[in-house]
Amino acid sequence: MKFKSLGTALTTAALIGTALTGTAGTASAATADCSSSLVNVKPKESVNLRSQPKTSATALGVWGKGKPGGVCFGDRGPTTGGSYTACGKTSNKWYFGGPNSSSVEGWVPATCLPI
Repeated sequence: MKFKSLGTALTTAALIGTALTGTAGTASAATADCSSSLVNVKPKESVNLRSQPKTSATALGVWGKGKPGGVCFGDRGPTTGGSYTACGKTSNKWYFGGPNSSSVEGWVPATCLPI
């Protein structure tokens, strides 16, 4: 995962959003607190990496069941987003992260991660 570049990417996205809309705009990815991270996290099932913390958001890729990866884990814990049922549980908590084998990162259901 490339957490170092995440801050730069989020700042750039926010600036572009401001330039295009003329307002400060809100990016859901900006709520990801990557001040610390958890590594060697393995999803209980294959999960979609989403552009925002909701099931209707664009799927950016897939994090395969049991494949090691990392998630952002700040002081707040998971981010509250859209409600879902995944991995046998219903919740509205999401983590931002992805597999080590890919540079793709996105929002994943917290219930599918052993955290």
